[in-house]
Amino acid sequence: METLAFTATQIEKVYYTGKTHTTGGRENGAAKSSDGNLTVKLTTPGKGDGTNPEQLFAAGWSACFIGAMGIAANKMRIQLPADTAIDAEVDLGTGSGGFLLQARLNVSLPGLDAEVAQQLIETAHATCPYSKATRGNINVTINLI
Repeated sequence: METLAFTATQIEKVYYTGKTHTTGGRENGAAKSSDGNLTVKLTTPGKGDGTNPEQLFAAGWSACFIGAMGIAANKMRIQLPADTAIDAEVDLGTGSGGFLLQARLNVSLPGLDAEVAQQLIETAHATCPYSKATRGNINVTINLI
């Protein structure tokens, strides 16, 4: 078996490894986590009653981003609003490079001053691992709503 490796900044300490087993891909596929906490049916967007990679990516990124905002809020000694939410949108499309992704994170921080909220968003985008992974690779728009 041949291994493909792409290098970037090296992880010095691994805190967690998410493991899944996927069969069938996005058309009539399935994915299950090694701990059994995640079991999903995969389908092409708009077809069938399963989910798709774009929805999974949007859910993972938005959850991670809220966590990064929580860390930033703690450092700023402010409380992240209990009803903080992100409506994440991940587009699958085509362009000169073939199939491509682009994303929008619509962040709701009710009750926070707009300047403080913007600072939280910028700090989270600088520290969130999903944001780091996508930076310079896909078009991303982050909106304070």
